[in-house]
Amino acid sequence: MPGLPLFWRGNEGEAIMYNPQIHKLINACLQKKDIDIAGKDNLFYTRMVANTTAIYYLYNQLYQHHPHGKPLFIVLIDTIIDAYIKRTTAQKELDNDKEIQGNWFLSNDIAGMSLYVDRFCGDLKSMPEKLAYFKKLGVNFLHLMPVMQSPEGESDGGYAVSDFRKVDERFGTMADLKKLQQQMKKEKMYLMIDIVLNHTSHYHEWAKKAKAGDKKYQDYFYMFPDRNLPDQYDAAMPEIFPESSPGNFTWNEECRQWVMTVFHSYQWDLNYTNPAVFVDMLDNIFFYANLGVDILRIDAPAFVWKQVGTTCQNLPLAHTLLRLIKQCVQVATPGMALLGEAIVAPKEIMKYFGTGLYTSRECDFAYNATHMALQWDVLATGDTKVMLAAQHEILQKPFGTTWITYTRCHDDIGLGYDDYMIQHAGYNPYHHRKFIKDYYSGVAEGSPAIGALFSVNPKTQDARISGSLASLCGLEKALNENNTPAIELSIKKILLMQAHSFFIGGVPMLFYGDECGYTNDYSYLQDPGKSYDNRWMHRPIISWDKNNRIDEAGTIEATIFSGTQKLIALRKQLPMVADHKNLTWLSPFNVHVAGYLRTLDDAKLYCVFNFGKETAYLSYAAFKQHGPTAHELYDHWNDKTYTVGFDNEHLILEPYGFCLLEQR
Repeated sequence: MPGLPLFWRGNEGEAIMYNPQIHKLINACLQKKDIDIAGKDNLFYTRMVANTTAIYYLYNQLYQHHPHGKPLFIVLIDTIIDAYIKRTTAQKELDNDKEIQGNWFLSNDIAGMSLYVDRFCGDLKSMPEKLAYFKKLGVNFLHLMPVMQSPEGESDGGYAVSDFRKVDERFGTMADLKKLQQQMKKEKMYLMIDIVLNHTSHYHEWAKKAKAGDKKYQDYFYMFPDRNLPDQYDAAMPEIFPESSPGNFTWNEECRQWVMTVFHSYQWDLNYTNPAVFVDMLDNIFFYANLGVDILRIDAPAFVWKQVGTTCQNLPLAHTLLRLIKQCVQVATPGMALLGEAIVAPKEIMKYFGTGLYTSRECDFAYNATHMALQWDVLATGDTKVMLAAQHEILQKPFGTTWITYTRCHDDIGLGYDDYMIQHAGYNPYHHRKFIKDYYSGVAEGSPAIGALFSVNPKTQDARISGSLASLCGLEKALNENNTPAIELSIKKILLMQAHSFFIGGVPMLFYGDECGYTNDYSYLQDPGKSYDNRWMHRPIISWDKNNRIDEAGTIEATIFSGTQKLIALRKQLPMVADHKNLTWLSPFNVHVAGYLRTLDDAKLYCVFNFGKETAYLSYAAFKQHGPTAHELYDHWNDKTYTVGFDNEHLILEPYGFCLLEQR
């Protein structure tokens, strides 16, 4: 790069200042690619000029001292330009439409479902015929769990990828995936797939070359000939799966090296201190964007940057790397949003939206994992105090970004809220967490839940929770006991949990099977590749005979499906539940009732939920604290109108009941 000061330094403010030398470099690269900067490619050129100084600054933060940093920056710019060139005319038009909409993903019209293709309907070829099912439910956004090639028996549910650009034959072909995506576009549906950024399978081409002794590809991973550095890393790094995969390094006999394997021994961590790894993985990101992916789910972003003497989680340079990805995507494929799958402490989650000058310029989405766990806390205890103690952290999410809100996903439920939140509610953190774990594993006296503890740490007794939404809400036990009142109560809990997450702000994401009340699936115990991982109990194999009972009035499937369907439809009818950073929590007039207010201009929607097992009485004072008091409240869920009474009068909520009250 003649004349370009690669080691240009500046503070964060200078990162967005115009740099004429960068501009010259861009023009030189664009001229080689025959880009029409004044004509059809003008919008791309404008984005390039606007963002490349920031790209340069972020790249230098990561790679200014790397011996190959300078030449690889030009490769990075060429990679961005090539990604844009490969984009179809239709994709470029959709990019422009989304930019005109501005933060299109904040809409209340989007409702999603996450699913395993093979367990849902067999393969990708069968998926298009299921789109009518999603349309009936109201779902217009699908998250397909990993479908790229991964070794059977060592796939970690598809998160050990051996080829980022080849669909695993168990699911079909790339042509099948493209056909599904095209059909979804016709139906105005959004698609999300995963990029496993942190690691590859040890069968990936890069890992195979590293095993064979290729120094270039050994530098793509963290590999050491002895235990000196691995021991230094291990001294500060926690174990992710202490039961099934203790430690963070695995000895590989083929190349006689210790390889960093934070998750499982067959998943080799990528070395992002090497800029060649970043550029190659960015090229994979662009490959997905040009498949037509609307939202890219970045798996395990908290782990992507490693540094001796740290936990190797949530490090500042991990955020720098994500910001660099975001700026590159914003230039070449701006219609694709980014989701950071960071299941970390509340304060740490917020950082994945970006901070400082990069606020709202890192990840567009994050999982509201904190609130998900808090919902399970309050369902077990009937006490909202811990939930409310955490909300000041969650409300820090910046405008222009949004949550994925959910009650259940493919993963375990971790009790990842902070001790001080539990203490603020007046409880001992250790004993409180023990009660929650005992409750959902069915150990606590009187618990209706049937679940299991996952990844128990024998040293700390820390553990997470496995189990389907229905089983954790008591449906499995009620069915086993043929207890009709308990069945009805469990269905109320299921819909309560879904409603609470649907209306709180963000894009609601159902986990497949929850819309029909699937209980735990124990067939995984007969599969040697899954039997060691009890999370498979809440990843059911769908029986379409069961799902077809949604059309049989009075069945459990029909009751839960129609209730979920109604919640989605109501959400789409109520514009104040779009994520405009317009959430206010109501004062806790009743410890069993969680309530929040969603507003838009003069419109108000009060959402109140009784997590108690007894009838709850909520003072009408709860509805008089935020602007002029309404005379009437219309409950969209129960189709009932209430006259707002005096403060000593009450709205009555049945056990596990809720209301969606619009001010009239």
